[in-house]
Amino acid sequence: MKSEVIAYPKDELLSMLRTMQRIRMFEEKAGMMYGQRKIGGFCHLYTGQEAVAAGAISVLDLTKDYVLTAYRDHGHAIACGMDPKKAMAELFGKVTGCSRGKGGSMHFFDASRHFLGGNGIVGAQIPVATGVAFAQQYQGSDGVTLCFFGDGAFHQGALHESFNLARIWNLPIVYIVENNQWGMGTSWKKVSAVHDFSRTAEAYGMAGYACEGMDVLEVRRIVDMAVAEARKGNPSLIEARTYRYKGHSMSDPQKYRTREEIDAYRARDAIALFRAFLEKEGILDESAWRQIEEDTAREMDEAVRFAEESPEPALLELYADIIV
Repeated sequence: MKSEVIAYPKDELLSMLRTMQRIRMFEEKAGMMYGQRKIGGFCHLYTGQEAVAAGAISVLDLTKDYVLTAYRDHGHAIACGMDPKKAMAELFGKVTGCSRGKGGSMHFFDASRHFLGGNGIVGAQIPVATGVAFAQQYQGSDGVTLCFFGDGAFHQGALHESFNLARIWNLPIVYIVENNQWGMGTSWKKVSAVHDFSRTAEAYGMAGYACEGMDVLEVRRIVDMAVAEARKGNPSLIEARTYRYKGHSMSDPQKYRTREEIDAYRARDAIALFRAFLEKEGILDESAWRQIEEDTAREMDEAVRFAEESPEPALLELYADIIV
């Protein structure tokens, strides 16, 4: 991180740090609750990747911009401002959850926050997000869509169809591939003929950017630039190199990677590095950091308590929100 990139007010910098810590604490609490069998089904944690969601979404105006992502969606939802109580209740399958307890971990959704999911099908959100960007252009809203997906979705056919349409129609969209190094248990280098995903944008006449996904300021700077271009009708692709500390899902034994590899990335932890940077710049002190830790820990304890005390969905809820 470099001092010269600080072109943001102090409160915005602290807000990004707080967002990353909220995501981290939410995921740690979710993992704990899954271990206690209070959360069932699939659960894909975002731990380690916090800088991507926090940095990228911080540049948006969520009165007109939209966010769509894949099944590792908790972090993006919280970065969009979703109440952790609703998020935790959804994991618990309670009716007070953001999807009324029927979506679970992979299907967070909050239209009021312009967060349109969460999608359990690999790459399925990419054409949907492209359609959202088309609607924004058609309606003349001046809005932009951020579409997040993992490296495991990069070779899905609909991605390339979407890229082509986005450029043909000059849609206001930014595609962000969060390359966390492992598509389930397979290294991305074993399945990709190109090891720089950002170069793929050239084939569709789009700008391609690469950024250090463990550096929240670099993520914000690159996404800010891409969003400004998207508002002019110039779609783009960003590859954010990041890393997930946990397995693909909570049931993943992680035998495909070493403890040394995980520890090496933890030494570059996005939250720790950003915290140290802000302290060096005189923007944060030990007391303020402890307050952030205490506030987020208390918030997540309250989220668990809310989820535990919330009712199960009624049987008739099975038939709600169904289009026939």
